[in-house]
Amino acid sequence: MTDILPGSSAAAVRSTTPKLANDFTELSRRVTSSGLMRRRYGYYWTKLLAVPVVIAAMGLAFVWIGDSWWQLVTAAVLAVVFTQIAMLGHDAAHRQIFRSGTWNDWTSLIIGNLFVGMSYGWWQHKHTKHHANPNKIGSDPDIELPVISFTADQAAERRKGPLGWLMAHQGLFFFPILLLEGLSLHAAGVRRVFSREPLRRRPVEITFLLVRIIGYLVLAFVVLSPGIAFAFLGVQLGVFGVYMGMSFAPNHKGMPLVPAGVKGDFLRRQVLMSRNIRGSRLLDTAMGGLNYQIEHHLFPSMPRPHLRKASTMIAAYCREKGVTYTQTGLWQSYAIVVRYINRVGLGERDPFECPLLQQRQAV
Repeated sequence: MTDILPGSSAAAVRSTTPKLANDFTELSRRVTSSGLMRRRYGYYWTKLLAVPVVIAAMGLAFVWIGDSWWQLVTAAVLAVVFTQIAMLGHDAAHRQIFRSGTWNDWTSLIIGNLFVGMSYGWWQHKHTKHHANPNKIGSDPDIELPVISFTADQAAERRKGPLGWLMAHQGLFFFPILLLEGLSLHAAGVRRVFSREPLRRRPVEITFLLVRIIGYLVLAFVVLSPGIAFAFLGVQLGVFGVYMGMSFAPNHKGMPLVPAGVKGDFLRRQVLMSRNIRGSRLLDTAMGGLNYQIEHHLFPSMPRPHLRKASTMIAAYCREKGVTYTQTGLWQSYAIVVRYINRVGLGERDPFECPLLQQRQAV
């Protein structure tokens, strides 16, 4: 924690660091005393019981419609359903649903692997790193993507090849690339469960994934002719990838990056690198609570229904402490993401200054 104040005297470090650390401690005390961390069993049990019911209804509708191009509509609806189910799995993975870690783990395994077809173990490993160091170079896997560059060094390396023009205009291709994100999420999970890397409950993950993926493909090609089946899978995976990407992309992309050697206190590390999306309760549902990214990063186990109320309290607290609390509209956030990625692709080294680095330099 003292790394945030290099060059200060020992006395200054001792007097300042506890204050920064206590900023989050005080916020945590206020949030906990307000009851915002209490479980919402009725809310979540309703959703959990609805999952198999909705999936069964979609399956019956799929068989009833039969070999028809109208199945492309079914595919789009199913993509939305899978995304909403994945968001419920995200809540369980963050211990928002049950007090028991085992119950949350098994809920995530069933939802993620069996219903959605994504490896919970792969996602948990990746997402934990992101939460620990959002937007930190060398630590956050969400800014280490194989196609899109988020740092000047990444862009410079990729501009050397024949795809240099595409890199310089990468912002234009960000959302079209999301059409492949659904397939990428499934493939990454499969690679993880069959890799040699450590993985808890590997047999369960493999069994659930194989049942989900193979069963889904068999059903598609039994009910549909090959041409319609491939179109159905393309639409379902494409819409799923776009919906997932457009729910996660506005939250950190386009916010300042943290240099690898810079550290900061927990409150500032989470708030300054995150962006909230303002909107109605309909947006809350559509984005699965991910529009309250600041609150979610500060209190990952806070149940989703409490995030809206918590945002008012946390925004006021940040103003009290002089910590910038960023909030934009949905479409404005997408424009920020595209503009940022384009600026990186064109070779600008520091499209946004890191506030943690500025804090170090100012002391």
